[in-house]
Amino acid sequence: MAKKKGFIEEFKEFALRGNVMDMAVGVIIGGAFSNITKSLTEDILSPILGIFGGANFDSLTFSFQALNGGEVVLNYGKFITAVINFLIMAFVVFCLLKAINRLMSIGKKPEEPKAPTTKICPYCKSEIPIDATRCPHCTSELE
Repeated sequence: MAKKKGFIEEFKEFALRGNVMDMAVGVIIGGAFSNITKSLTEDILSPILGIFGGANFDSLTFSFQALNGGEVVLNYGKFITAVINFLIMAFVVFCLLKAINRLMSIGKKPEEPKAPTTKICPYCKSEIPIDATRCPHCTSELE
């Protein structure tokens, strides 16, 4: 009779599995990279865009009276800024990954095409194995 694993042992086996640890490292590095890209967009790129466009969307609001007499303020300018920051961040990450992929491909030999494993029957135009001497579809003898 096989010994049953305890709950703690099963969890430890799951948590220490390679792909779970890789995912955890990716999340941690992704969080740190998010801070870098956020700083890049907010501290460097947005001010440069502000020089050319002269627009600061953070101060754009829309306010109205609520039914209970209070005031409701929609900060749609901050949303516009968040969308612009996302687009800039996505573009920067795209360019970075494109450069990394280009660097990784330097020195790699292109893959040679594989030898064909099938051919087309000249009579019924069905795809058949390359070494077939008779077509399984139309039963024609092949050269």
